[in-house]
Amino acid sequence: MSKIFIAFGHHNTKNSFNAAIRDTFIDEVKKIGHDVDLVNLFDEKEQLPFYNQNINPPPKLVIDYRKRLEKCEVMMLIGSCHNLRLNSILENWIDWVLHPKWFFSYRSLVPGNKFFKNYGYPVAGAMKGKLGIVSISYGGPMVSYWNFSFFDNIPFRRIKKSVFQLGGLKTKYIRFYSVLPEMKKNVFDNHMERVRKLARSL
Repeated sequence: MSKIFIAFGHHNTKNSFNAAIRDTFIDEVKKIGHDVDLVNLFDEKEQLPFYNQNINPPPKLVIDYRKRLEKCEVMMLIGSCHNLRLNSILENWIDWVLHPKWFFSYRSLVPGNKFFKNYGYPVAGAMKGKLGIVSISYGGPMVSYWNFSFFDNIPFRRIKKSVFQLGGLKTKYIRFYSVLPEMKKNVFDNHMERVRKLARSL
């Protein structure tokens, strides 16, 4: 069985739709026999500072998160979409934790050649071959985001192609649209069944 690291990035950790995704997923994977290492980012006693690459070495908290990830086979990020990005606390966590040279590094095509110093390719690091899952909730209907669906700038494509692939992660994602305060029970139940199916697929 696998150990699953979950970074939960919604401010309402108790009774939000995203909290329901988290709790339903955890309940289902534990039934199967998986272990879960959960981090509710807003509830952490120690908070990561706003990302600054000039802080070197990185804060001890970053190293601690990485050590916990190294013990897991699956990493799951749960959050909401804000301005075509994951919410800020998750984005900040990604910037700190999934960072060179732990997560990936660049290798020059022609090492030592001054003419090719800007040409190279990523080499996956500590998370290579593991599974990355992204759960994103959107306030609007799917059609609201349709104009962006062919671009890498929307969250799940950017995370998958510009972050996870650099670190050699396999990727799954699950998206929820029209997540509003007044959600009908049958719609909510259908969403939670999708979460259970995802959990059972691991």
